[in-house]
Amino acid sequence: MIAAGANIFRLNMSHATHDWVRIIVPRIRAISKELGVMVGILMDTQGPAIRTGDLPAKLNLKPGDIFEFTVRGGRSEELYSVDVNYDGLIDDIAVGDVVLVDNGVIHMKVLAKDGNQIRCQLLTEGVMGSRRHINLPGVKVNLPPLTEKDLADVAVGAEMGVDYVALSFCREPGDVLVLRQVLREHGSSARIIAKIEDQLAIRNINEIIDTADIIMVARGDLGIECPMEELPIIQRKIVKRCLQKGTPVIVATHMLESMINSPVPTRAEITDVANAVYEQADAIMLSGETTVGKYPVECVRVLDKVARRIERSGGAGFASEAFLENDRQKTVKAAVVLANSLPNSKLVVFTRRGIMPDYVSSLRPANAPIYCFAPTWELCRRTTLNWGTFSFSMAFDANPLRTISAAQDMLVERGLAEKGDHLVIVSFIFAGEERIDTVQLRIVA
Repeated sequence: MIAAGANIFRLNMSHATHDWVRIIVPRIRAISKELGVMVGILMDTQGPAIRTGDLPAKLNLKPGDIFEFTVRGGRSEELYSVDVNYDGLIDDIAVGDVVLVDNGVIHMKVLAKDGNQIRCQLLTEGVMGSRRHINLPGVKVNLPPLTEKDLADVAVGAEMGVDYVALSFCREPGDVLVLRQVLREHGSSARIIAKIEDQLAIRNINEIIDTADIIMVARGDLGIECPMEELPIIQRKIVKRCLQKGTPVIVATHMLESMINSPVPTRAEITDVANAVYEQADAIMLSGETTVGKYPVECVRVLDKVARRIERSGGAGFASEAFLENDRQKTVKAAVVLANSLPNSKLVVFTRRGIMPDYVSSLRPANAPIYCFAPTWELCRRTTLNWGTFSFSMAFDANPLRTISAAQDMLVERGLAEKGDHLVIVSFIFAGEERIDTVQLRIVA
């Protein structure tokens, strides 16, 4: 999958064990170094999901049937009933609310609440199994941002040095701050990805973008929580806002769903992937396609092939409206404008903290690839999610000119630059204690 184009591997903690994490992370790191390709690792927390309990047998439900949810050890006399893992459900939900079960397949309407029971009526036909996910569109639930399981998982992620941690069902900026504090306590510098999955997150989207490091448009639950016809509009608005704010953004879920069982995608899936690339999202993500799917490598190849072709045709241009809030961003803007004006140009960025590569990538250079050089593999992996960025680990010389020359030589040796190419270099020098950002132009001799 790395050879086919994968930049980041997501560990889904809804299904992964800690022992497996301790095995797979070193394996990915070893193969990444063997291939000489920077690959990031993303730990995706399960989050505070509301699920049904176990059933002795599946229930065949029809419209009009009465169904009861029980909490806090309640018992039901109804033919169809199941307990729920969230005791506070009965307090959060109201009569008249709609409950969606099993990824939105089963719809119910709340008729009444009585003690520890929630009485509902079926609106759609469906088969109820054990441990099915429950969605409550428009309902604010009082679940914590991180469960005990999430906290234990994050501790293992920090131990293994994962590069990104995704916060499932992020609802407000305070949720991000809770995770940031937990990571800090574990000594982790992992970047936080806020997964946008419900209506409350949409209402707080600007504040979440300002607080999180990265945004994920998680279209699975989001497509259940919101009217389906609104989903493409929500996706585009979030991507546009992220590009304006310079926040990396991922478009995820159902990208190539048919390829779980088919060696080729549908034409509609190709168009969906193309739209996300045209919008210039930083990343497009596979889920079931590369976990339980029959054709994981083929899926990555399809994404890579479509992305490369669509990128050559241009993009939506949302980055042209980027908010430049400080002098460093404006310096980077000058470098990108220069690179855009030159034939055969490459943007070469040197960084010790990973900030400048973020700024360069967020402006979406029209033609120039971004080559990032950093002194550690850890810092390089921090940029693996950034749009158009390829990172290399290299020791920095005390003399900046020697560092730049060494980077140029590396690009030439790898066939990434050749004689006559323009290198627009974003770097820094120290004048005493003062750090000065610089933009230089070199022509490969």
